[in-house]
Amino acid sequence: MRLRLFAIGAASLLAAACSRTPPAAPPPPPSQPIVKMTLAPMPAGARAGMRIPARLADGRWATPNVGLSSAGSIWHLRAALNVAVLACHGPDQAVMVNEYNAMLTTRKVELASAQKALQQEYRASRGTQWEDAFDDQMTRLYNFFAQDFAHQGFCGAARDALGSVTSVPVSGLAAFAAQRLPVLEAPFTDFFTAYDRWQSGALVRVAAAG
Repeated sequence: MRLRLFAIGAASLLAAACSRTPPAAPPPPPSQPIVKMTLAPMPAGARAGMRIPARLADGRWATPNVGLSSAGSIWHLRAALNVAVLACHGPDQAVMVNEYNAMLTTRKVELASAQKALQQEYRASRGTQWEDAFDDQMTRLYNFFAQDFAHQGFCGAARDALGSVTSVPVSGLAAFAAQRLPVLEAPFTDFFTAYDRWQSGALVRVAAAG
């Protein structure tokens, strides 16, 4: 009798085990991207043989905005935004012009003080030739920000700067200028870096789906 009951119990357990749904197989691991090296492409807007600034010892590009004093940063910011309101055509231009003119009015004293201080720096370093040196640098500065290969990114950065400068306190204008100039420059310096990679035949990593 016990043997029969054991056989029945074993058969029941076996039937229950067989009726269970087997666990689902674990999902396959995600495919890993295939990383390969390829030559850096020529950046948009570039042309073979174009001249770009030299690299400085610290890795920065030798743009007109390197090594500025507080006065220089303020005056160079004004110049960059001046280029933007003239060159950045589109639906935002009228707003940018109004914001730029408002900045000239509300920041008249600080801008005049910055210009005077910067010109004094040129007098101290260039002597009787300071005016020519100052004018040459301003021409270089305007030409720098007018370069068309970085137009879109520069205009976007200028729109943001003009929208933000109104809320900057008088005492914070120099810090604002020092912070915004690299942002305004970034579309240009990013281009120089990409062009340098292409020109030197550098290899870059490219990831593709596995």
